[in-house]
Amino acid sequence: MKKVAFYTLGCKLNFSETSTLARMMEQQGYERVEFNQQPDIFIINTCSVTDNADKKCRKIVREAQKINPDGFVAILGCYAQLKPTEISEIPGVDAVLGAAEKFRLAELMPTFTKAPTGQPGRVLNANIEEVVDYHAAYSLNDRTRTFLKVQDGCDYPCAYCTIPLARGKSRSDTVENVVRAAHEIAARGVKEIVLTGVNIGDFGLVNSGGPMMRRNETFLDLIQALDEVDGIERFRISSIEPNLLTDEIIAFVAQSKRFVPHFHIPLQSGSNQVLGLMRRRYKRDLYADRVATIKALMPHACIGVDVIVGHPGETNELFLETYQFLNELPVSYFHVFTYSERPNTTALTIKPVVPGHVRAERSKMLHILSDKKRRAFYESQVGRTATVLFEDDVDEATGRMQGFTENYVRVVANYDPLRINELVPVQLTAINADGLVEAEDANVLVTH
Repeated sequence: MKKVAFYTLGCKLNFSETSTLARMMEQQGYERVEFNQQPDIFIINTCSVTDNADKKCRKIVREAQKINPDGFVAILGCYAQLKPTEISEIPGVDAVLGAAEKFRLAELMPTFTKAPTGQPGRVLNANIEEVVDYHAAYSLNDRTRTFLKVQDGCDYPCAYCTIPLARGKSRSDTVENVVRAAHEIAARGVKEIVLTGVNIGDFGLVNSGGPMMRRNETFLDLIQALDEVDGIERFRISSIEPNLLTDEIIAFVAQSKRFVPHFHIPLQSGSNQVLGLMRRRYKRDLYADRVATIKALMPHACIGVDVIVGHPGETNELFLETYQFLNELPVSYFHVFTYSERPNTTALTIKPVVPGHVRAERSKMLHILSDKKRRAFYESQVGRTATVLFEDDVDEATGRMQGFTENYVRVVANYDPLRINELVPVQLTAINADGLVEAEDANVLVTH
């Protein structure tokens, strides 16, 4: 029995696909092991969101060669689709699989041989416009929560983004198939599912035969059906575009049985001028309206924000528009991304280019503001009763375990094996000198 190890870079979507690929390999008789356990085969699932994809990929390949110089190394994922030839020439790489080929990994593996020393690896990489089939995926056993893929690809031509080039057109599973997967996951004892995809609000597009897609269902149809799945206590929406987050979706989550009050909504910029340069499909007023609607129906909802700093054309004045807009919004935290140049994107033609040190300073400013927002959100939760789903994630140094409330407040507590993968009611009582929020019941603390 050959041993195979996986390494995943990037997003929840990549984790869901890696987990599914691993199960497919196990069904073919391979034994999954950890990366450092002398595997015969190394599978590296890559990301291309930032400009250091090449650096990360090379480093992991070098580590694989140290662990087993005779091991077979295959690279797949977004970076593999975008730069297949470049990756195949990395010393130690034996195969590169693009977006259409990665789900054939188990089928193709017996046909692979190790590349001769000094020779490039084998490349299997179809044109991205030919990638129209949808492949279902979900993660298992990596975390208490399961990441369930419901959609792939994107039709939005954002100026800074390579995802449409790496994953192809927007396409989805069906409501029936996703509900079936949710029942399978529930049967394994999982309590929380996170819905993931590239642009999940665009759910419903399916292959009609050939390059064209047709829309039969909507994201609202999907969440209404999932809300009836017994055995899953919580569904969480990973990220949804503001122009696709409708009043109907917000209202449904507010009264649903299983969808939690947590939204992650990409903003990218609080300046309408920069949003135009980015080719985003909304203005900041729409974003503010989405936040206001959520807070009106779910006052304790957690709202996360994606924001990019240093995009070409972002002057200091325009950045300060973003800063002020975010400062005034009742949101809970940010994911701050520093703009990085990506080949074949229209952002490369936009002037002026923001210097690297200015990008770094703006990123620092927003990280500090995010910390303040998270602190204010936690303070607003003091005195409330919440429910925590505890994870099997024990800090050996402190003997503490972690979990999240329904509205995404991270909780740590003294280790108790009976709490793992259980929903535990707690009372959030006060913020202590370390900035942690204490919970009276079960001696729990809330932390960043």
